[in-house]
Amino acid sequence: MDLELKGKTAIITGGSRGIGKAVGREFGLEGMKVALVARGPDALEECARELAEETGEDFVTIVADTGNAESVLSMVKEAAEKLGRIDILVNSAARVGGAYTPKLAEITEEDFWGDMNVKVMGYLRCAQAVAPYMIAQGWGRIINLSGMAARQAGYAVGSMRNVSVSALSKNLADELGPQGINVTTVHPGMTFTERIPALLEERARAQNITVEEAERQMAAGNSIHHIVDAKEVAYVIAFLASPKSISINGDAIAAGGGIPRAIHY
Repeated sequence: MDLELKGKTAIITGGSRGIGKAVGREFGLEGMKVALVARGPDALEECARELAEETGEDFVTIVADTGNAESVLSMVKEAAEKLGRIDILVNSAARVGGAYTPKLAEITEEDFWGDMNVKVMGYLRCAQAVAPYMIAQGWGRIINLSGMAARQAGYAVGSMRNVSVSALSKNLADELGPQGINVTTVHPGMTFTERIPALLEERARAQNITVEEAERQMAAGNSIHHIVDAKEVAYVIAFLASPKSISINGDAIAAGGGIPRAIHY
């Protein structure tokens, strides 16, 4: 199926690693012009070089902090100048979830405001900045990465930030949909990214089991018993970025391999 993405442009925040990097790779393979955005210049440049070699496409790199309004405005302006226009925004910049899960008495205001400022307000800042470009051309896609903590308890701040992302997406979808801009949320679950091998080794040592056994345990957390790879989440995002996804707006797509027992309707 032709996703009709060749020649389109995109900004990917959190683009130097994890799912953001995987999305950049898929967009490059589709023949898109992509601006990768992250805070760390070294990792960003290394990522761009790697993806360029793999895809044959050139990648724009922009150092920016989505937790800062001025930084976001400057980033979007630079991206528009270098890409020529802005068709797609993938909001992926966030604090890494799952590694830190304090209980009620341990949660600090910094935990809350730090997460909300980067993941929720950061997504909002980026959407506000790109919307005028998309409205002017009458077409756009905004894909907000959230997470399964929106549907599962475990860490209060993690759930609050992810539910907030879903609420943001739905409100933006209703407002921008009539102007040709679809907005969706993607909920990844446990996803195999660069940090997973070290995490598996740590779990194996703690339980005195092999890394392979630790991986099987981790995979058992979803209904396909397979740790979803970042590229497999990127496939979903590539479809949502495509004109082919016209029928999906304001909804959340879970891409975590199926969470057992829960029913969402």
